[in-house]
Amino acid sequence: MATSAKTTASKAAPAKKPAAQAAVRSNGNGNSKATTGKGAGSNPAVDIQPILNQQQNAPAPTQKFGTVAQRLPIGLDEPTRRKSVEMLNQLLADTITLRDMYKKHHWQVVGPTFYQLHLLYDKHYEEQAELVDLIAERIQILGGVAVAMAHDVAEFSSIPRVPRDREEAPIQVSRLLEAHQIMLKNSHDFAKKADEAGDDGTNDLVVSNVMRTNEMQVWFVAEHVVDSPLTQAE
Repeated sequence: MATSAKTTASKAAPAKKPAAQAAVRSNGNGNSKATTGKGAGSNPAVDIQPILNQQQNAPAPTQKFGTVAQRLPIGLDEPTRRKSVEMLNQLLADTITLRDMYKKHHWQVVGPTFYQLHLLYDKHYEEQAELVDLIAERIQILGGVAVAMAHDVAEFSSIPRVPRDREEAPIQVSRLLEAHQIMLKNSHDFAKKADEAGDDGTNDLVVSNVMRTNEMQVWFVAEHVVDSPLTQAE
């Protein structure tokens, strides 16, 4: 009787399968395959395996200045991006130049308005530095290469070179206003071209950031214009 009972119990309780064979899933064709212990892809509900090779025409590690690469799918064709990068590099070189003019004048300002101009110049320097980053980042988003080094900036900038000499405050002001005028003329031209090309991101950057910042700075600097015929810039 004892032997019969053991035989009945073994039939009622099937032997346990190894853990690696315990879980199965259908592959859609009626076949099943083990999933336990398979890692990523084993459970469709929580699959976190990345999709590989998504980037088309991936750029080479080294990229020539003046070219554009389709780094990001932003809905703009290559000619549009290349033209926008060209315009933005011009604005970038001019912005870097104007930024550094403000720092030069901040260090060298003299006269009865020293304190006010010393603080104003440094405030405007910081604001131009923010524009430098915004413009350079837009160039990279478009797949271009941003101008960066001082010798390249000097070659590209459309703002006249400032003398090494320390100049009086009225001359500093006149030079800054001239630089802002150049920046704003270019900005109006570039914003219109970007709009016509359908590059709304570049148009928004130029109008909302570059133009408005420079216009505000012109207002503050221009209030320091005084009639000083003996200290006019040559």
